[in-house]
Amino acid sequence: MQHQEFAPPEELRDIIKCFWYNRRDSGELPSGFEVQPDGYAEIIFHFGSACCISRNGGLQPLPSPFMMGLLNQPAVFYTKNRLEIIGIRCFPWTVFDLLGLPAGKDGVQIFEHPIAQLQSTLSKWIHAGRIDEALDEVKQYFLNARSGIAIDSMLFKAGIAMREANGTMPVSQVAAAAHATVRTLERNFKQSSGYTVKDVSGLMRFEQVRNQLWLYPNSNLAGLAHELGYTDQSHLSREFKRYSGTTPAAFARKAKKGKQAVSSDFVAFIQA
Repeated sequence: MQHQEFAPPEELRDIIKCFWYNRRDSGELPSGFEVQPDGYAEIIFHFGSACCISRNGGLQPLPSPFMMGLLNQPAVFYTKNRLEIIGIRCFPWTVFDLLGLPAGKDGVQIFEHPIAQLQSTLSKWIHAGRIDEALDEVKQYFLNARSGIAIDSMLFKAGIAMREANGTMPVSQVAAAAHATVRTLERNFKQSSGYTVKDVSGLMRFEQVRNQLWLYPNSNLAGLAHELGYTDQSHLSREFKRYSGTTPAAFARKAKKGKQAVSSDFVAFIQA
């Protein structure tokens, strides 16, 4: 598997965390890979073999692009042969305004939008092996889209505070950082993202634990619990299992079994 991440232009850093490219080469038979929850929403373009998700007892092919919103549990996707992906990792409180769509809580969301017109151009660049040119097309699209919307400054300030605190900041302090009342912040945040500040903060904290255990499987859980504002180690373990479907210890064992991270950031795609 090849994975690369690219910082967005300065003008997009209030709405987009990063752009990324991922390539996986599987065999002739469908194989599954698991995507772990985190505190971001992703717009996913894919090329090559079909990308499918398990639904109603069968495999449902997903169009390109589709959106992967905030996940409360891991999602398992299936593909075979070669699958290439270009992803746009967005802050969840900006992605729906950016696309002009109503906020939703669907983990994997199929949507109709003019952005789909990029597919054929991106496909040509990807098939030619010119990843940089494909990413330039995506960046330019979002630069144009960004110029047409006004990002809510209150949500932007709240988001900065939440990210800097890795999800450990109480809602009252997030509201103070955004110069808003708790009630106003919560209303606007949920309207823009579909989730509460507490929901997203919980995912941010989980993401920090997950990344730490992936990179350093022998990390001390009690120390992590204290560092990230959990009540105690048991609280961390309950929340970790809630989002990942497994215990921190089991996840750490999986990390030890030679599943090396291919960048300094956690790669959310894990072979199922």
